[in-house]
Amino acid sequence: MASTDSPGNGGRRGRRPGDSGTREAILDAARARFSGEGFRGATVRAIAGDAGVDPSLVMHFFGSKQALFVAAMEFPLDPAEIVPRLVGPGVDGLGERLLRFLLGIIDELGEANPMLGLVRSAVTHPDAARMMREFLGEAILDRIAAAIDADRPRLRAELCASQIVGILMARQILALPELAAADRELLVGIYGRTIQRYLTEPLASS
Repeated sequence: MASTDSPGNGGRRGRRPGDSGTREAILDAARARFSGEGFRGATVRAIAGDAGVDPSLVMHFFGSKQALFVAAMEFPLDPAEIVPRLVGPGVDGLGERLLRFLLGIIDELGEANPMLGLVRSAVTHPDAARMMREFLGEAILDRIAAAIDADRPRLRAELCASQIVGILMARQILALPELAAADRELLVGIYGRTIQRYLTEPLASS
């Protein structure tokens, strides 16, 4: 009797969804590919090949490349779920909503926050910077830009990102004492207005 794995019988390559270690093998392969090739360069097909599974099995476990990246990098949140919820009520008040949510996550996780390690790596390693730039651009900034009803929406979204990354660096990584100790709502009130200005007010003329 012919083997069911023979080409003539259409045998499938890779592990079954229930096989032990499959998910971790995919995550290990994803980390290596994302780190080496960036978010855009790493394909689901290549990651699946490295893990020895079918691409459909990667989608079975994670659903999308963005979700795979979130799991592989151990992000504390999935932008595909969070950003639409923050943007949904409209641009009015979005600056404060963004900052209140992100500061809440940062304060809750403290030094256990994997985003801190990724930001530190991005500062000193070009490959890490490219990986983060590509992922944040597609997963977060594109979605925010799409909600902005003003000129140069992508620039406005990136200005917001520059402010938030700056706060993260100064408050969590450099740990500037007064800023690190400041009440979260005080910071939301101060920085939220600045971020809101990027979203809605006229940009300075060149």
